Amino acid sequence: MTTPRVTVVGLGPGPSSHVTQATLDAIAGSHHRYVRTMRHESVSLLGECTTFDDLYEALPTFDDVYRAIVERLVEAATAHGEVLYAVPGSPLILESSVALLRADPRVEVVVVASMSFLDLAWNALGIDPVNEGVRVIDGHRFAQQAANERGPLLVTQTHAGWVLSDIKLAHDDASGDEPVVILHHLGLSDERVIHTTWSEMDRTIEADHLTSLYIPTLGSPIAGEMVKLHQLARTLREQCPWDREQTHSSLIKHLLEETYEAIDALENLSDDDPSTDEALIEELGDLLYQVEFHATIAEQQGRFTMADVARTLHDKLVRRHPHVFGDATAQTADDVVTTWDGVKQQERLDGTKKDEGIFTGVAKAAPALSYATKLQKRAAGVGFDWPDAGGAYDKIVEESRELREAVNAGADPETVSLELGDLLFSVVNLSRHLSIDAEGALRAASNKFRARFELVEQLAAQRSIDMQSASLETLDQLWDLAKGQ
Repeated sequence: MTTPRVTVVGLGPGPSSHVTQATLDAIAGSHHRYVRTMRHESVSLLGECTTFDDLYEALPTFDDVYRAIVERLVEAATAHGEVLYAVPGSPLILESSVALLRADPRVEVVVVASMSFLDLAWNALGIDPVNEGVRVIDGHRFAQQAANERGPLLVTQTHAGWVLSDIKLAHDDASGDEPVVILHHLGLSDERVIHTTWSEMDRTIEADHLTSLYIPTLGSPIAGEMVKLHQLARTLREQCPWDREQTHSSLIKHLLEETYEAIDALENLSDDDPSTDEALIEELGDLLYQVEFHATIAEQQGRFTMADVARTLHDKLVRRHPHVFGDATAQTADDVVTTWDGVKQQERLDGTKKDEGIFTGVAKAAPALSYATKLQKRAAGVGFDWPDAGGAYDKIVEESRELREAVNAGADPETVSLELGDLLFSVVNLSRHLSIDAEGALRAASNKFRARFELVEQLAAQRSIDMQSASLETLDQLWDLAKGQ
């Protein structure tokens, strides 16, 4: 029985003038033609053919697409005896479906040599890739394949802005000024060879399937841990049922939980105990993944990417440190805070809209003590504040009296709650005038109470005292003992 045959041809890097005669002869001699994608300048040379474009929409990953293509080709070759399979460029350059097909024992595979986009790339760059020692790598696997490399590198499969963004994130030590060359639509009428920089590569042109990137040299090797994390987040988002169901809203509680756990790890950090570093590394990683998760969701929605998050943060930090990157001076930490607040104020003024006020940007979801502090600081910035701590002390006395009067008068719970809130707000105001963080002060007091009460529990157990039935006097005595210890 004759083994089914698949003849594989390449349509070259773009225009029909780059399609070899051998490919044209194979097309002319075939009766059953298949093409990986119709997105190619020379696909019209095939005439009537079947495309696999539908698989890209139906399947979650490229690997799934390539395996499905092989199955369809094997089925077609078995039915017809021989089929022709056409791919963009050369069948032997970055064609995973062809590699899978050649490894499949169910069919005989004949590959017709074809011209690849690499020939056009070397011509556009004016280099000899052998003499230059260029390494060709896949943009989807940049972090792994470019690890420990300094260049030169020709990066393929850079078919979208997010791929270029991932590449940017892979180079942790990049200054942003490193030169790169974007090769776009080589051989076509709208061919572009764009010389730009590392920081601008994903903002220079709208990349597509005919875009590649040349990196002449890098100051330091590629590390790429951030890109590997982003690739993992994308994979989980595509393949894990729980990850797929998550939204920005559903992740809020997890973001808060991871933040609190990171704070615990920070407070437990000890210079004398290196093992506490491991806990902090883990908790910071969990917190970082929450940021990555939100960025991945936004990327899938076509809104923004992790690179946008990193770039925005970078630019903001540079802008708010004029004493480092500009002409301003700051000799002390207090000077830095003053400069920082001044830049923030100017940012608000520069971006002010008709419906914006001094509280714009203060997150209502912040912890209550932090929220109150920020509101008071904003109001103080326009002069609405006590001149010193004396007014804040007096306000606490006033609010305490009003709360007591409301309770004694039998006021409704809502009124009592508002009066209690006013008292707490006044305490926060005093903490601000004393330059004490209200959140930290209350947390420290809570931790002190917790430690003492846990000691009370231990003392009660040592004395066989049942805390549930013990009198308040007994518990007070245990509390005094705990304080003494």
